[in-house]
Amino acid sequence: MTDAIDPVDQPTPRRKPKEPITTINGRPMKPSTLMMGHGYDPVLSEGSLKAPIFLTSTFAFESAAAGKRHFEGITGKREGGAEGLVYSRFNAPNQEILEDRLAIWDGAEEALSFSSGMTAIAILMLAACKAGDVIVHSGPLYAASEGFVAKIMAKYGVTYVDFPAGATPEELDIVLAKAKAQAEEQGGEVPLIYLESPANPTNALVDVEAVKAARDKHFDPARCPIAIDNTFLGPLWSRPLEHGADLVVYSLTKYVGGHSDLVAGSVSGKKRFIDAIRALRNTMGGITDPNTAWMLLRSLETVELRMERAGQNAEKVCAFLKNHPKVDGLGYLGMIKDPRQQDIYDRHCLGAGSTFSVFIKGGEAECFRFLDALKVAKLAVSLGGTETLASHPASMTHLSVPDERKAALGITDNLVRVSIGIEDPDDLIADFDQALAKV
Repeated sequence: MTDAIDPVDQPTPRRKPKEPITTINGRPMKPSTLMMGHGYDPVLSEGSLKAPIFLTSTFAFESAAAGKRHFEGITGKREGGAEGLVYSRFNAPNQEILEDRLAIWDGAEEALSFSSGMTAIAILMLAACKAGDVIVHSGPLYAASEGFVAKIMAKYGVTYVDFPAGATPEELDIVLAKAKAQAEEQGGEVPLIYLESPANPTNALVDVEAVKAARDKHFDPARCPIAIDNTFLGPLWSRPLEHGADLVVYSLTKYVGGHSDLVAGSVSGKKRFIDAIRALRNTMGGITDPNTAWMLLRSLETVELRMERAGQNAEKVCAFLKNHPKVDGLGYLGMIKDPRQQDIYDRHCLGAGSTFSVFIKGGEAECFRFLDALKVAKLAVSLGGTETLASHPASMTHLSVPDERKAALGITDNLVRVSIGIEDPDDLIADFDQALAKV
């Protein structure tokens, strides 16, 4: 007769009793295939082919010992996190399946989902920093991201040093040395390097490999992660973790959601950094709600198809706009003129994307005439949806950015940001042609 096993020491079964299948005939399956079922077992949900929406705030434990073990994981008394479902501020079925699939696209160890992209960014930064610390970031950033660093983090004694997106290795070396000295003077550290590439709205690219080399020279990589907002190109056209980033941030509202009908965000990357972010999310909340997570699971099944079509459309539209007499230039990654930017693109990007800037000859008035004349494209902020959108960053998304800062970052009054959708490209070209005629 064998000795009884203490139930406290017995691992409890997880939502997924079987190891997920990720290979076929000895070769890894592609993300587009895994999006159809990875992380979900129909047997656990009455055979339902698709995961149901789990609208519940809490979950029944198998035993008291199991409940204790789950909370030991959540509170950090035991490594590994919760081994089962606990409470929907921490985890839930739809969110766990979503996070499993998000991690696949970036080749990440783990992923976390959030109620918005800005929630993801805010919790990431708050988890990384303490009073006296210095954040290093590229510029430009999405206006809300830049404002959070400059205004909100400043309230907690965190300062920043920034650098232009296309900075050279020599320039990065100087910036990081400056940040290190500033942190030492303030009695803090440099706990985070935060990048956005391509930058919003200029499409300027950051050399992630050069940033990593500079980071490794000046700081301990285990204490200073590189995080990057990959919303404009991810998850299809750029894989920053392969170039030296430790964490990848998304506004899932954009290409991943892809239908302009939800708001969400995510952070994926190395587990040692994700764990700290997860702990703060557990305390603050901000996890994706189950309905939004379910909608994102739907969207992930077609993200590759949608992005490929939008990218093809953007290439055709930009070929038309390139030589138009009322267009002063394009910020499109398929038509880069700067050698430094082209070098970064060749090393870091798998496609030119479908969001770009158009510089209209004139200024705000001319841009407004163009935007007001559009018939197929919609005058709206955001990007990455199935429909084509156009907006005026200087007076809309980046209105809160000081004028001198906008000028330094190239966010001019004649810049229109365009996100191409999946409509017929000839219809889009005709729409842009007639709208430009009104300028």
